[in-house]
Amino acid sequence: MSVRNVVKAIQDIMRKDAGVDGDAQRLSQLCWMFFLKIIDDQDQQLELTQKGYRSPIPPPLQWRTWAADPEGITGEELQRFLNEDLFPGLKGLTQYGKGAERSAVVRNVFEDAFHYMKSGQLVRQVVNKINEIDFNNLADRQHFGDIYEQLLSDLQAAGNAGEYYTPRALTQFVIDRLDPKPGETVMDPSCGTGGFLTCAMRHMRDRYVKKPQDESALQTSFRAYELKQLPHMLATTNMLLHGIEDPSFVRHDNTLARPYTSWTRDERVDVIATNPPFGARIEDGIESNFPAHLRTKETADLFLALFLRLLKDGGRAGIVLPDGTLFGEGVKTRIKQELLETCNLHTIVRLPNGVFNPYTSIRTNLLFFTKGQPTEEVWFYEHPYPAGAKSYNKTRPIRFEEFAPEQAWWDHRTESEQAWRVPVDQIVKNGYNLDLKNPNKVEDRPGDVDHLLPEYEKLLAQIADTRAALKGILREALER
Repeated sequence: MSVRNVVKAIQDIMRKDAGVDGDAQRLSQLCWMFFLKIIDDQDQQLELTQKGYRSPIPPPLQWRTWAADPEGITGEELQRFLNEDLFPGLKGLTQYGKGAERSAVVRNVFEDAFHYMKSGQLVRQVVNKINEIDFNNLADRQHFGDIYEQLLSDLQAAGNAGEYYTPRALTQFVIDRLDPKPGETVMDPSCGTGGFLTCAMRHMRDRYVKKPQDESALQTSFRAYELKQLPHMLATTNMLLHGIEDPSFVRHDNTLARPYTSWTRDERVDVIATNPPFGARIEDGIESNFPAHLRTKETADLFLALFLRLLKDGGRAGIVLPDGTLFGEGVKTRIKQELLETCNLHTIVRLPNGVFNPYTSIRTNLLFFTKGQPTEEVWFYEHPYPAGAKSYNKTRPIRFEEFAPEQAWWDHRTESEQAWRVPVDQIVKNGYNLDLKNPNKVEDRPGDVDHLLPEYEKLLAQIADTRAALKGILREALER
């Protein structure tokens, strides 16, 4: 049976179980099971190739011990083992000696993981199907990696879980333009399921990995953080699937919780590629980690401010940001001022409505900048819908091939119906507003819903920002 059919069979089995509700829970359940199988396959390979290697997982809890035998424990006995032995044992793994980092990876994955399935018989059926995949077989691993990517893309329609997934067309294009190389430090401070990281790995291997030393440099090139348990587990598994032996660089942590000034020069990175969470509010007190003039409750703004500190001189970034950051005032203006004064914000790709459908209809942009020289002019490129399309959806998502015009234009920039440039003096004069309309575009006809709806959403965001500012002024007046 093909890997794709195996995964489909597993999903069909899980749909029969009363404990699994919806795509997000199903993927979470699948992920910890696949994670243990992948780790065990890797451990067996490392035991053969590295003298003295020992798995960080105690023998009774290893996949090969309780899961590999198709006639092994099942039913209530299997459920008791998972709930009373496996999960408590992996959550409490000790970290010491040579395998401490690998132990930490396992413990962090299981720290907040859940076993949702209620039927031990169905669990045994799923386990036996997973055993049909050999993750030490390159073809099996590559095929499963493609299927895993499709499973991750399904998160976009899974309610709030959609925030963890960035369409791969965007991650591919951003990485293609940033062109990271082995030995450069690539960081995603809010990595979700790890899409930017895996795209960077593929990019390096396709273009630059020619000898073992290159692969060794690649293995140590990455830094990543993810606050929430499900995407952290999905990202860690994604790293293993992409041949990373030690995915402990994917930290289960909140990047914003660390004081802004505690990030030292030694921790600065060459490349930042990320889609920071936007439209969300942080927990109380987090903003106090930032200098007073940068404090805000908006996560996207705090992340953008942090990126300006995290980049080395000459370091480059490609990030996804909502329209609200471009036109917002107050703290947003101060952050944009610092961005333009300390970095060369050379390109903003304005994406059309619906790129993140069905999770959100908020319009987004790709910002590309290099630290170390101030901005002299900003080039804008308005990405159009493909011919015949009026929006994106689950069956017709944005595709990497659509960015071919931007790729062709990138090194030989001229103004066109899609592209225009704005001197920085004009941006400063307009109060650092980067939400600039395309002067070369033929206007949409009046009443076009694809044009009016984004404008309406932008107006609502402006009203919300104004209301928040007025509340702050009133609060300060009352406290005097």
